[in-house]
Amino acid sequence: MRIAIASDHAGFELKEQVKAQLAAAGHDVVDVGPDSDESVDYPRYAAPAARLVAEGDAERGVLVCGSGVGVAIVANKVPGVRAVNAHDVEEAQLARAHNDANVVTLSGRRLDGEHAGAIVEAFLSEAFEGGRHSRRVAAIEDLP
Repeated sequence: MRIAIASDHAGFELKEQVKAQLAAAGHDVVDVGPDSDESVDYPRYAAPAARLVAEGDAERGVLVCGSGVGVAIVANKVPGVRAVNAHDVEEAQLARAHNDANVVTLSGRRLDGEHAGAIVEAFLSEAFEGGRHSRRVAAIEDLP
């Protein structure tokens, strides 16, 4: 699977850990940046990664900042992106199964590599259930 990944300075270390896990699992990882933990503004990196997902150039996205909230807000401004700030495996699974989320965001300050890896793995492996959830996702897409 092709996965866009990005972070800010507070999420850099976790991004690098998740990126290595994804590559080891055989995924094609597109790292939008940054390339160090120097202070940066997260919209500069989260928006291009989200656009890759929205435009179909990546199947999923993984974004990391200090809380996971800022990058989620940015990603959800991109039409076609449904981003979730997942704190555990169940949230990631439900976001995929019920909301067809295509971007997961993570807290670089609250998650370690092991937990983040489990969340991302669950997010990537869970399928969208469709059915009654399809009309809800369509209603989200129809919002102005």
